[in-house]
Formats: sequence, structure tokens, C-alpha cells
Amino acid sequence: MALSLAKIIICSLIIDWLFRKIKCPGLIGILLLGIIFGSYGLNWINPDLLSISGDLRMIALIVILLRAGFQLSKATLNRVGKTALKLSFIPATFEATAIFLFAPYFLNLSPMESAILGFIIAAVSPAVVVPLMIRFMEEGKGVEKGIPTLVLAGASLDDIYAITIFNVLIGIYTGHKVNIIRKLSGIPLSIILGIGIGLLTGFFLYTLFERFNPRATKRVILLLGISILLVQLEHYLRDIIPFAALLAVISIGVIILERREKMAHEISMKLSKIWVFAEIILFVMVGAKVNVPVALKAGLSGIFLIVLALVFRSFGTYLCVANSHLSLKEKLFVVISYLPKATVQAAIGAVPLNAMKLSGMNTQPGEIILAMAVLSILLTAPLGALGISIAGDKWLKTSYQTFNDNECSQVIYHKEKIEMSQTSKQYE
Repeated sequence: MALSLAKIIICSLIIDWLFRKIKCPGLIGILLLGIIFGSYGLNWINPDLLSISGDLRMIALIVILLRAGFQLSKATLNRVGKTALKLSFIPATFEATAIFLFAPYFLNLSPMESAILGFIIAAVSPAVVVPLMIRFMEEGKGVEKGIPTLVLAGASLDDIYAITIFNVLIGIYTGHKVNIIRKLSGIPLSIILGIGIGLLTGFFLYTLFERFNPRATKRVILLLGISILLVQLEHYLRDIIPFAALLAVISIGVIILERREKMAHEISMKLSKIWVFAEIILFVMVGAKVNVPVALKAGLSGIFLIVLALVFRSFGTYLCVANSHLSLKEKLFVVISYLPKATVQAAIGAVPLNAMKLSGMNTQPGEIILAMAVLSILLTAPLGALGISIAGDKWLKTSYQTFNDNECSQVIYHKEKIEMSQTSKQYE
């Protein structure tokens, strides 16, 4: 397993460098490398490593969500809150509705099977979106209007909404008793509890750090450990009381940033170093889950359906920001940022097929759903990441002036990072 991991790291660093040389996001190359190295490609990844890929992907996702939390100021969140709330469910609903309406004609699925497929595909990928939004924050792009924060907040809630509806539908389809009202009411409850638990945890950690003043490295290790425990706690309490653990992870950073920015920035810098390794693990393991032969079974009909659904999704996204203070190009940037799929589709794409097997049902619809989930990753993850990167660099304004004092020091911090980066490049 160690040898396999070494090959992945070395090849990923080379691929990342090559893609950046041609002005493409490095994560695209790493994702494609995972597809090639995975069990459906050259099968060069050790089976023992693949067996723990779920845990590795989760830890890597926690790292990037922690980084996101340490970039989100309370003042900016207050500014974009209403729009972010709309982005949390309207685009996903538009996309899922399109698949529900058209999948019976394109893929010969039943209305219920089409609805299940719709909410699998409707979830935006935090693994693709969050790293790019953090990069724009660090470069000061769109910071003045809080655009990266808007996308981060909306995308985090989007997944909760899509996965909850999916669980309701799959339970009904396989004949299990599902309390629909309880499940649906659990969406706002899980969001509120997730944010609340995260803020309390963040306040506890802030108090602990102030009292004992450990080194930044030890702070990061403790943060990672507690974040992993929160994710596991969500699984244990799933049938008792719902709470969104990933929202809790993000909220930890928000409260520490609000209380003491210098501490937050020190932790964020440490996390950015860990992310170099975590990014490789996350995207290689996501890519390794992609079964290209299965995706090809969906054919041209599947491709056309995904494109059609993305058109519906884009219209829904634009409606959310239509009356905002953003310019036309900035609104289009938000639309593009809501296109990539990867993490959720890789995690739950095979769930309907497994449920149908266990229930003794016809598994052909499950195979089609899995094929479409994989195809959505292949189509939208690389193109979406490239689109976000290009649109962000061209359309987002780089600015170091904000509307309030609370955000001022954070933007100055971003400016200092950019200047240091530019200085280091001069000596390379």
C-alpha cells in the first residue's frame, strides 16, 4: 500500500505541474489520473488503499471545509445570507425536476426512478467548488462583493438538501417505511444543529487555544480530530436526530475567525500545507471510483439528458442571483460555479443498485442510474473546474477595499499573501 501511495503522490505532483503549465486547474489532471490508475483503468492502486478510500476522501474533504470556514467572515455571510439560502435548494430542484420530466423518455425509467436519479445528480460537488473558491479568496477575487463566500455557503447547503430528498425517495421506492414529514423537516433542523454545534465547538476550541496557547500545528491536529469525530457522530445519530456535520466543520473556523483573526490565519496557513497532500488523495480516490465502461452505457441519450438538466439548473441558479448586486458576468460566474458534480455522485451513485439487489427487484434501472451518476462526473467535474477557473480569473474583480471594518484585516491578509507570492516568483 505504501508503494502504491508513493506512485500516486509522485505522478499527481507531475500531472498537477503539467496542467498548471497549460493554465488548467491541477485538480482536473489529478482526477483523470485517478480514473486511469483506478480499478476500472490500469488497476495500479493497491486494493487495501481502495478499501479505505471512503475514509481518506472524507478526511481530505474535512481539510478543505476547515479551510473554507477560516475564510468566511461573519459580516460577509450576513451580506450574502438570503441569496445563499436560495442557492441551497432552487438550482437543485430545477435540475432534479428536469431529470424527473425527461428521463422516462431518454432512459426508459419510471417516474420514481427518474426522481431518484434527479436528486443524485442535482448535488453540486464541494470537492471541486470549495478549493477553487478558496483560491479566489486568497487572491482577493470577488472578495469585495462576497462572491466566493456566496458560492461556498450555498453549495454546502445544496448537498444536504439533495441527499435528504434522495434518502426519502429511495426508502419509498424499495418499500421501506419512511416518515416523509420527519425527513423533510429534518433538513432545516440538521442545518440549524450543524451550524450551532459547529459554533459551540469553535468557541470551545478558541477558549482552549487562548488558555493553553499550543503551537499552530497542534491546533490543526486537534481540529482535524474533532472534525472527524463530528462526522462520525452524524452517522451514529442519523436515526435519532439529524445534524449536518460538514456544516459544523465549516462553522468551527467561522467563530475562531470572528474571535481572533491572527489565530485563524495561522491555522489556515497550516491547513493549506496539508491540503497539498489531501487534494491528491481526494481527487485520485474520486477518480478511482469512476467506472468509464459503465458511464458509456448511458450513451448519447444520457449525455443529452445531463446537458438539458444543466440548462434547467443554470436557469434556476440565475434566478437566485438575478436581483442581487452582482454584475452580469459575476452572475454568470455563480451559474458556472454550480455545475460540477463529483463527490456526492461517487458516494451514492451505486446506492439504488445495491438497494434493488437487496430487495430482489429488477436491477437494470439501478445500473442506468449508476451509469448516469458516473457520466455526470466525467462530463461536469473537469469542464466545470476549468470553467470556474477561467471565468473567475477573467470576470471577478480583484479588490482590497471592503465595505466594513470587520472584513478589512482579512482582505489585507489576502493582499499580503499575494504580494509575498509575487515576490517569491521573482526569485524563482
